[in-house]
Amino acid sequence: MDSIWQKSVQLPSFPKLNGDISTDVLIIGGGIAGVLTAYFLTQNGVDCVLVEKEKICQGTTGHTTAKITAQHGLIYHKLLKSGGVEMARKYLEANLFALEKYTELCAKIDCDYERKDNYVYSMGDRGELEQEMDALANIGYSARLCEKTSLPFQTAGAVMFPGQAQFHPLKFISAIAMGLPMYENTFVKEMRGNTAVTDSGSVTAKTVIIATHFPFINKHGVYFLKLYQHRSYVLALENAGNVDGMYVDSSKTGLSFRNYGKYLLLGGGGHRTGKKGGNWSELRYYAKLYYPQSKEYCHWAAQDCISLDGVPYIGKYSNRTAQLFTATGFNKWGMTGAMLSAIMLSDTVLGKNNEYANLFDPSRSILKPQLFINSFESVINLLSFTGRRCPHLGCALHWNSAERSWDCACHGSRFDEKGKVLNNPANAK
Repeated sequence: MDSIWQKSVQLPSFPKLNGDISTDVLIIGGGIAGVLTAYFLTQNGVDCVLVEKEKICQGTTGHTTAKITAQHGLIYHKLLKSGGVEMARKYLEANLFALEKYTELCAKIDCDYERKDNYVYSMGDRGELEQEMDALANIGYSARLCEKTSLPFQTAGAVMFPGQAQFHPLKFISAIAMGLPMYENTFVKEMRGNTAVTDSGSVTAKTVIIATHFPFINKHGVYFLKLYQHRSYVLALENAGNVDGMYVDSSKTGLSFRNYGKYLLLGGGGHRTGKKGGNWSELRYYAKLYYPQSKEYCHWAAQDCISLDGVPYIGKYSNRTAQLFTATGFNKWGMTGAMLSAIMLSDTVLGKNNEYANLFDPSRSILKPQLFINSFESVINLLSFTGRRCPHLGCALHWNSAERSWDCACHGSRFDEKGKVLNNPANAK
């Protein structure tokens, strides 16, 4: 199930760590957030090392749809209600800043970077679109409410953010990763203070950044309550036409669209990891319905960490960990989340204040409705009678027939038929 990105790029390789080393900053996790952090720190002359359990950017980064946008569904009316005008405005500013940073970097990189308008459409609720437009007006952003779209079906309209972007994420990574101090196939078995013990040596650091998608250290930060994971599916279709923009449904179970070259990327079929969902079967039904002349080139799936309030966790792992940091909970917007994380964590290492630090503080209040849903799922799955349990915290595993994997509905760990970990927080080879 290689993605369209993995089929078209060979990423640079890095050695396996052998022996014991020390560094100022250790980054654990070689997705786009970790690699960008290593890039910015190296650019600023900081002694750092990144370790990745397998190959860099073969997880969520390699399976993204690679939309770079500050429009994260219909989020702004929710932020306005929960945090006020200043919070909503800062969230918008932070993500627009991340977008422009990509524009700056991609100007020097051949990575198929294109500015595209982004649309969030609704199938039947015009009111939710108008509510979002009012919220955006309150925080001073000029979006557009579109009556018609380029989609092959009728909608109630769409909220459009102009001049967002899309790119080839692995072409981008291939360029910025060259020469960075990184080790692949280097599995961190455990942390002993600020020393990461691997299967072939150790790394001792003054500062440690956990960029492993879902944080794997359970004794700090209660991320097992603050996050859940969600799977989504993608088809790359030939002969399916051009939607001339990036589209996502306001509903979590809706469809997304964007083009890459001659291909249409059709996304959807999503579900909470460990639950049932439409997967590729649903997408193939819609592909046949809306694009009967299309042909499937490839298909893949992605997994996203969902925070309690729709805002990522970027900063200190917990209030009790002075030199341990994390970046997680990007929801379905990992490109801007990764860029923000890399900039903010680099600023922290360099002793710079960052104006967005409080907004993304991982130790902010967790008293959100999603907390009780996550807790309920954990209790139900802990009490389920089954022969297969997740080694992370003991929840029941459920068979995913579409992907032939055992999945945990509590925290999103996944295992192949032989028990190999496919997705953390279960932390084993």
